[in-house]
Amino acid sequence: MDQEKIGKFISSCRKETGLTQAALAEKLGITDRAVSKWETGKSLPDASIMIELCNLLGITVNELLTGEHITMDDYKDKAEANLLDMRMKVEQRDRTLLFTEKVMIGVIIPVYTAVVISGAYICKSGNIPLGIFLIALAFTMVIPFVIIGLKIEHEAGYYECPNCGERYQPTMKAIIWAPHMGTSRKMTCPHCGQKGYHKKVVSKNKE
Repeated sequence: MDQEKIGKFISSCRKETGLTQAALAEKLGITDRAVSKWETGKSLPDASIMIELCNLLGITVNELLTGEHITMDDYKDKAEANLLDMRMKVEQRDRTLLFTEKVMIGVIIPVYTAVVISGAYICKSGNIPLGIFLIALAFTMVIPFVIIGLKIEHEAGYYECPNCGERYQPTMKAIIWAPHMGTSRKMTCPHCGQKGYHKKVVSKNKE
């Protein structure tokens, strides 16, 4: 998607409807600064207000994402192009999230291990209160990273069943309780009902 083109289109449609940036912002419950950022191509409207924005401007969501008015002859092609572009952006976001998770694991495990070993050594040396404090600190420190990691596992990408090949997003409960090896988790497939180690994949569709 061409953000600059979309921004100019929003600006043009807004002016055609006789709305100022402030008036449009007020109707959407946002700041006029946000509208200004759309129109200069610095950001895109949030999905939660996209339909309301289109209704106010008298355009369709496909026209908004394309940055131009669409004739009926071009509607299907433009819609498919927009869906493909959005899918690619989601997959890129998921790749970034999963890479971030790997970096987090690579950092937190050595730090956690070092702090626990230090605490155990200090306990053995006789300073038990300080040793216990360090061990407790290590456990406390790792909890936020575990929560973030589980959230990424749930929201980014899909899991592929080794039995039927179906790709799906499991529930958070299934993620939490599933034994795992690397990026694979032992879960029950919601489609075929078989258990197995389901590997993490980025795309919903097989290449």
